[in-house]
Amino acid sequence: MYLITIEGGDGSGKGLATKVVAEVLEREFCFTSVEVTGEPRRDHPLGRLAIDSVRQQTHTPEQEAGLFAADRVDHSHGWILPRLEEGRIVVSERNVHSSLVYQGVVGGLGVERVAQVNSAALVPDLCIWVDCDPDVAMKRIQSGTLRMMSDKTEYFETTELQKEIRAGYASLLSGEVEMPTPFDMGAIIGPVSNETTEREFKRKLTLHIRKFVHSRPEPLNVDTESVERFMLKRLIKSTKGQTVLDGLGVEPARTRSDWLDGKAPWRVLREAQTDHSAALDGVPEDERVDVPKSVLARSVSSICGTLALLPSADVKELRNAQGPVRAVSDSHSHKVLRFMADRSKWVNQHKSLLGRDASRNQLRAESHAFGTAILVLWPLRRALARWLAANPDTHPRFALGQIVRSGEYPRAVRDTIERLAILGNGKSDSTLPAGASGLVSWWQGQ
Repeated sequence: MYLITIEGGDGSGKGLATKVVAEVLEREFCFTSVEVTGEPRRDHPLGRLAIDSVRQQTHTPEQEAGLFAADRVDHSHGWILPRLEEGRIVVSERNVHSSLVYQGVVGGLGVERVAQVNSAALVPDLCIWVDCDPDVAMKRIQSGTLRMMSDKTEYFETTELQKEIRAGYASLLSGEVEMPTPFDMGAIIGPVSNETTEREFKRKLTLHIRKFVHSRPEPLNVDTESVERFMLKRLIKSTKGQTVLDGLGVEPARTRSDWLDGKAPWRVLREAQTDHSAALDGVPEDERVDVPKSVLARSVSSICGTLALLPSADVKELRNAQGPVRAVSDSHSHKVLRFMADRSKWVNQHKSLLGRDASRNQLRAESHAFGTAILVLWPLRRALARWLAANPDTHPRFALGQIVRSGEYPRAVRDTIERLAILGNGKSDSTLPAGASGLVSWWQGQ
């Protein structure tokens, strides 16, 4: 879903930074997978042409920039983009900012011209700028260890040129030189100094990547709703045919065409909120419960919605199934699930009789309607929450009609209809809604 790039001069520690960032993303977040790559691609003909152009020094700066751009555009659309569309996160050691610095600033071609040559490439969602003193960097480049790991002879192996490269990164990534369009849309973190201990370097990188992902920025290269629909289809396909253990629940709602249980969606939402509020009211005043008050809150909606498509899951499996769009942190997932098991009784929790397996969680039969409905309504979740807060005395039956007529959410309306095509409308005796008016009728139970 996000393209994260690691930039800096030769020998600055980009390889280590790439490894650390990938490990943190893999360990702590809910992306489908973490993919590591780099540019130029040493195992691809286009990448080799770009590398040879620098080593042989027989091309003009513009020709050189064109070869790097050709490799980058092919890499962007043939390898990176398909992975982003599947909810994966890609970490690339070097990307477009390398060309902007090496050919644009140091090579004298100009950043605007280099940006124009690369305009068809993907825009990094985040660029992490790793910085290091050129004297330290040169020692790393010339060390036997680095020599064995990578052929660096194509690079500018003099301290003076490394100083120019460092100054180029500083001028471009600090804002002294205006970042050209469209690459001015991405976030930049740095400089992250790699001149102290490796432990301190890893600590700083970990904090930076956590802050970025937790802020949930809108991805620049893919549509989150497209990613989410891919995730829903993938989840339904992966659990197709699975069953639950006897005595622990009922068949998952995804296999039931009547998952609304004959109720209108507005009523399902209202009843869920009533039950949830009653459970919160039953908590003693001296007992703190870190659970949202609204069932439309991200954590409650995500956990119930995801469990509606799973026969059962421990927290790790639940978070993997949530994916990057519905992601809820590990600690908060535990708190909400405990509340749902102990207080609202929406969730069955059980442990294996053998071994030390984590508790498995299963949505109770009476909560399946809400879980599936909230997945359908996810694109309109915030609009519904705002409407309900602003109209406490108006019947919720009228909520979706007024939201649709406001004309403020045409994309969310279309996305909701698309989700109904994936999850079903919950009524076996009726067809899927056609258009906004059909969606309103579905909401009202007509």
